[in-house]
Amino acid sequence: MLSPRLHNFLDERHGHYTAFTHDRTITADQTANAAHIGRQHFAKTVMLKVDDKLAMMVMPASYRIDLVRLSRALGGSLVELAQENEFRDAFPDCELGAMPPFGHLYGMPVYVDSRLTGQAEIAFNAGSHTDVVRMPYDEFERLAQPELLWLAHVM
Repeated sequence: MLSPRLHNFLDERHGHYTAFTHDRTITADQTANAAHIGRQHFAKTVMLKVDDKLAMMVMPASYRIDLVRLSRALGGSLVELAQENEFRDAFPDCELGAMPPFGHLYGMPVYVDSRLTGQAEIAFNAGSHTDVVRMPYDEFERLAQPELLWLAHVM
């Protein structure tokens, strides 16, 4: 089931998207495979603490975050990976680890690795480990209004 906040937001904004289900997965790579989406097109959400405040980093599943580069891009802010217990309660309508990349729905900023901008479409977790939303990248950017950064490394 799609996160109720995400579903309502997309419908209210007349978002162009397709939602579908797949077998239960945990990792972004598993989800990309189960949903038959390339790892370059599946956008994973990495939870961060930026100066002790929660934030989201969205990047292709095939990449990993570079915290040093992110810190520099954010003007020297202290950037750390957030632990599950630090963000568990921030997403009451989502399964842990399946948060959609719409941080403003949960009161936090969203940073997007600029490599996603080259994709015609992206897909991402929609609040559960069995639901995915696919939409044109331009539509995602219009709705999520992320800050674009060039940060990740190929895994």
